[in-house]
Amino acid sequence: MQSYKNVFVMDHPLIQHKLTFLRDASTGTKNFRELVSEIATLMCYEATRDLPLMDVETVTPMQKTTTKVIAGRKLAFVPILRAGLGMVDGMLNLVPSAKVGHIGLYRDHETLKPVEYYNKLPQDIEERDVIVLDPMLATGGSAIDAITIVKRSHPKSIKFLCVIAAPEGLEALTAVHPDVQVYCAAVDEKLNENGYILPGLGDAGDRIFGTK
Repeated sequence: MQSYKNVFVMDHPLIQHKLTFLRDASTGTKNFRELVSEIATLMCYEATRDLPLMDVETVTPMQKTTTKVIAGRKLAFVPILRAGLGMVDGMLNLVPSAKVGHIGLYRDHETLKPVEYYNKLPQDIEERDVIVLDPMLATGGSAIDAITIVKRSHPKSIKFLCVIAAPEGLEALTAVHPDVQVYCAAVDEKLNENGYILPGLGDAGDRIFGTK
């Protein structure tokens, strides 16, 4: 597999195990939705590994001691509608204090390019580290546009988190936004002529919401 700068593939056994069931065409909507959320939780754990810590004094039942807490960093999760919504609860399980923004993009089936229809970010976004969420990184167009939109608000940093990525999407995203760290659970073979990832898992939005 080609290596990309700032791209981290999470090959943890639990993630890979759940990803197998996520790909399975026989997995129903309820289980698919739960798997996406569970994988998001596990990926959030890894994607936040570099959060800075500070010392605080804590009183245990036995004595005073010095312990660690996150050093004042505020997070925001920004799902790309609609499939990205399936990852939000899993992320909030680990960081319940994070704020959530939303960016609405749909893919034009003629051009395969994203079209923006909604954009609502936290007011204090410039004080936050942002993680943009979308289960699939296919052509990279939606991720590129969503990150461009977030950058206009000047957050402290931006990461992109997806479950499955295509090489074409990674190449496009890292070329336009080389400063953004990308986290994914798998890098698949390629895109088909319709812009879907192979072997992939189908349309993540349809499978999360049961619309197909």
